Amino acid sequence: MTEPAHMLTGDRIYRIHWMPGTDTLRGICHCGAERVAEEPVELWEWLLAHPYGHQSPEVVPPAPHAAAGTPVSPARSVVPA
Repeated sequence: MTEPAHMLTGDRIYRIHWMPGTDTLRGICHCGAERVAEEPVELWEWLLAHPYGHQSPEVVPPAPHAAAGTPVSPARSVVPA
């Protein structure tokens, strides 16, 4: 029998796990931040936007400055595991 595969580690590993029995997915960033969603595209956008939206819920990131008339999208919050 073959040896089981080892889990990858590193500073650019992203994971999305399906939560059995639900339509819910959990995204885990290489920084340790986690987010739960039902749409995989939403999770991939959040993962690839690192570090934006990857702060702990207690930390409020500074608002980005935008040019006059340019809308700024709000940072996404992290859903605790």
